[in-house]
Amino acid sequence: MTPQSNGPESEAHDATPTFDDLGLSAPVLDAIKAIGYERPSPIQAATIPTLLEGRDVVGLAQTGTGKTAAFALPILSRMDPGASVPQALVLSPTRELALQVAEAFESFAAKMPEVRLLPIYGGQAYGGQLHALRRGVDVVVGTPGRIMDHLKRGTLDLSQLKYLVLDEADEMLKMGFAEDVETILADTPENKQVALFSATMPPQIRRISQKYLNDAAEITVKSKTTTSANISQRYLVVAYPQKVDALTRIFEVEEFEGMIVFVRTKSETEQLAEKLRARGFSAGSLNGDVPQAQRERLVDNLKSGKLDILVATDVAARGLDVDRITHVVNFDIPTDPESYVHRIGRTGRAGRTGAAISFVTPRERRLLNHIERTTRQPMEEMQLPSAADVNETRLARFDDDITKALQQTQRITAFRDIIDHYVRHHDVPESDVAAALAVVAQGETPLLLDPNEDDLLKRPRFDRDRDRDRGRDRDDRGPRRRSSEGKTAYRIEVGKRDGALPGRIVGAIANEGGFSRDDIGAINIYPSFSIVELPENIDQSVLDKLQNTRVGGRPIEIKPDRGGKRGGGGGGGYRGDRGGRGHGGGWNNDRGSRKPFKRY
Repeated sequence: MTPQSNGPESEAHDATPTFDDLGLSAPVLDAIKAIGYERPSPIQAATIPTLLEGRDVVGLAQTGTGKTAAFALPILSRMDPGASVPQALVLSPTRELALQVAEAFESFAAKMPEVRLLPIYGGQAYGGQLHALRRGVDVVVGTPGRIMDHLKRGTLDLSQLKYLVLDEADEMLKMGFAEDVETILADTPENKQVALFSATMPPQIRRISQKYLNDAAEITVKSKTTTSANISQRYLVVAYPQKVDALTRIFEVEEFEGMIVFVRTKSETEQLAEKLRARGFSAGSLNGDVPQAQRERLVDNLKSGKLDILVATDVAARGLDVDRITHVVNFDIPTDPESYVHRIGRTGRAGRTGAAISFVTPRERRLLNHIERTTRQPMEEMQLPSAADVNETRLARFDDDITKALQQTQRITAFRDIIDHYVRHHDVPESDVAAALAVVAQGETPLLLDPNEDDLLKRPRFDRDRDRDRGRDRDDRGPRRRSSEGKTAYRIEVGKRDGALPGRIVGAIANEGGFSRDDIGAINIYPSFSIVELPENIDQSVLDKLQNTRVGGRPIEIKPDRGGKRGGGGGGGYRGDRGGRGHGGGWNNDRGSRKPFKRY
């Protein structure tokens, strides 16, 4: 039980409204209580009553401050479920963010089974989307490009739209979606309610809000980004394909009781948990698709020690408080400091100590630096456990197992007679028999790793001091050049004559191919084609998806660049690390297919 206090902090907490005070509908209140929400965040407390009144809203807040609930809860509270056409549309800049918003909507609508939700994003087959739209949906969450495709095809009817949300509006403009966003705003009913959320207020966002929003209330909330002094914070530089191997080494060497491993997507929770179970670890997955009863069993198993590792998304882990959690691992580093603070806050609670480890790919260094600057808490770089470290731990555990077995006197006596019988009849030393029994017990997997074949130690690195110095010394002539290490040049058949712009190319490739901004390297635009740097060894299935992706109305027809004459003029190189808040590799590291949402 929390002790009472008469100090200013207690008074401030008492003054904070509860969700019951905000005027939300009963089914929505039941859902958020089941999730574990206790009190609204500042952006929620300020925004929810305003939206419930029917006013337009411009919300200025960082990602991770609770914006999704700030607009989802009032929309669901005012909605009339069961309509044959969409009543609410949420626009997000990337398919990853669209899926996160859709997942949150689904959690908030858990007590409203008649509400139908549909995420629409690039890279997903049209068939499932068309089928769901024909059946009828209440809420559509999608990326501007794919929403525009459906509008042009006549497969998405927004004529009766009541609520429109622009989430991460500044990011949508950076990705070249300004024209699509304004077209959607202009072609939807004038009497709709609009909520625009952005981390910053550049002139273009200000112009859009003044043109398309009606007497909007402007709400500004600064995020709280403080980490606990009880939590040690480390990071490990690791290439994406090596993450699973690096994680299992940490499991073997690090002393922990319970652990939460955070990933960005629902599908990744299941995939990673399955890989860990295949390697002999006790792991479960927790995401927005997990029913409440199963969620409770997972949490109980984690508390009791039947489960040691929980792979989870941010939304699913909210409200989770388990004493056994000694470690949090950011398998995918979060894209904003607020999410980082919330994640690592699952450990080191109530005065206990905890540990947080973040995996950082070389191209995610900006995310790491941004988190450190905002939290004012530097992280210590850790070294990947070597094969020798793992072997030392395995031998120590093997010794412990032998010691425990020797304490089982009755069973030892029985097996000693069996060993003596074998030695007498085969003339083999007892030490060799003991070694042979160890081989039988171990199976095909070697007990020890080969230190001479430790490829994981050849991991990518970055020099943080050098990066900082470059940032200070760089002048304003343009973005600095990035290394093309790990990148391959691809040619797309759209160029300057087709109206190709860096933002449009980034937006098209990121959404249709499932790439993050940092996956896309240099872009050089020529009169009739462009050269784009993308990660090496892209699956053919991804290239097939990109073939008919359009930029400037033309399919890009992507293929590996074979060099040759580039043509003159019209170039204008572009580098993917240009400005902005730097979401890094955080938008979509999911290379697999996604399970469809259950409720459409």
